[in-house]
Amino acid sequence: MENSNFVDYVKIFFRSGAGGAGSVHFHKDKFTRKGGPDGGDGGRGANIILRGNAQLWTLLHLKYKKHIFAPDGANGAGELCTGLSGQDVIVEVPLGTVARDFETGQVDFEITEDGEERVLLYGGRGGKGNAHFKSPTRQTPRFAQPGEPRIESTKILELKVLADVGLVGFPNAGKSTLLSKITAAKPVIADYPFTTLTPQLGIVQHRGHQTFIMADIPGIIEGASEGKGLGLRFLRHIERNSVLLFMIAADDNDIKATLKILKNELKKYNKELMHKQHVLAITKSDLLDDELKKLIKKTLPKTMPVVFISSYLGEGLQELKDVLWQELNK
Repeated sequence: MENSNFVDYVKIFFRSGAGGAGSVHFHKDKFTRKGGPDGGDGGRGANIILRGNAQLWTLLHLKYKKHIFAPDGANGAGELCTGLSGQDVIVEVPLGTVARDFETGQVDFEITEDGEERVLLYGGRGGKGNAHFKSPTRQTPRFAQPGEPRIESTKILELKVLADVGLVGFPNAGKSTLLSKITAAKPVIADYPFTTLTPQLGIVQHRGHQTFIMADIPGIIEGASEGKGLGLRFLRHIERNSVLLFMIAADDNDIKATLKILKNELKKYNKELMHKQHVLAITKSDLLDDELKKLIKKTLPKTMPVVFISSYLGEGLQELKDVLWQELNK
């Protein structure tokens, strides 16, 4: 069943605050009937800020927020009183969140660190009061600046899962089983395609206190880069991984051809994925004897490490962790 608590895409209409208007005012008290200009400045409109929060792992808290508005700055007043600035709106997001413009698709920025703050939309500056415009030749200015207008924009917030190792393979390649065996994660496992409908994260313990994070990405199919299957929705999660672990079952009809298909889909989606560290794991290797393993290995590229594993029997798992750790530290 799909985990409805995982949300990695939201579209929200944001509006920053407008700046307050400057004041047109002249000093007056019981001793002075016609004093000079003392209009104060308007307050600044509120910004909308995204802040990284390492305790969040999904955009679920923003799923039903269709609009987020920031308050305006207050107008200036007499006696050089500056209007109050609008209080900034802080929107907390998980690490790996990318903000981009809905209309143009242009990426604004990405949040990658806990506590990192980036301004999504700036509030308008407050206008200057008439006290700023007095001069020897214009002693009673009867005008002031208006505040700068607010900014309105529809933004897309997308989450890219932050993990060291991303599992890449066709549905039922054994990715979820591996994750459940070498981490504390408990993904849903069953013998049908697309058992994994949301990315699953697990922490791998490696020889003492060394750890790294592994992500089970929903299975790729041929044509995923064009949106087939679960397609583009999950390919973006692979962009954040340092090492890509390709997983192909030992009973596959043509392991080399399947590896080529997987690589082609990633290349079509983003050529930069070809520059990451790649490792190949042949799953269900308990079906193979040593001679078959040697024959299969001869047909595979020499440019990437190959490990034969059986998650069911626990064979090759320590070797796989050693290889992944070595690749992560290159």
